Amino acid sequence: MELILWRHAEAEDGFPDTLRQLTATGQDQARRMSNWLKSQLPDKVAIKVSPAMRTQQTAMALGLCFETCPEVRPGARVRDILSVANWPDEQGVVLIVGHQPTLGEVVSHLIPAAPMGMGVKKGSVWWIKNQQNNGVAESVLHTVMYPEML
Repeated sequence: MELILWRHAEAEDGFPDTLRQLTATGQDQARRMSNWLKSQLPDKVAIKVSPAMRTQQTAMALGLCFETCPEVRPGARVRDILSVANWPDEQGVVLIVGHQPTLGEVVSHLIPAAPMGMGVKKGSVWWIKNQQNNGVAESVLHTVMYPEML
């Protein structure tokens, strides 16, 4: 299984939190990252997105079908994200578009070398693979990509 964690791009301040929209910079971040992702993703990928406006807009930049999942909402727990992704049992690739601090907590949970409380930068992608190593399943950090790297 491969799990891709994509934090929403830069969003406006405001209330209510779930209706915050991407800024012009955020729209550019989402566009650049989606262009890179489209060149990397396999033909079949399950995309699960928070219902918050900023994550919906980030995911829309991909131009692919996605599922809105309340479990990926702001304030979600690690187990919510892993359950939605069906980690580590899902076959193939799952892309989650979500929020901080949850995405950083997922990275820290899956990658033992990652520090607790680790931040996932706005618009960035963390790609984690679950693979077998001498018959033992392990999570391996495959790629980290930031919008300004593109």
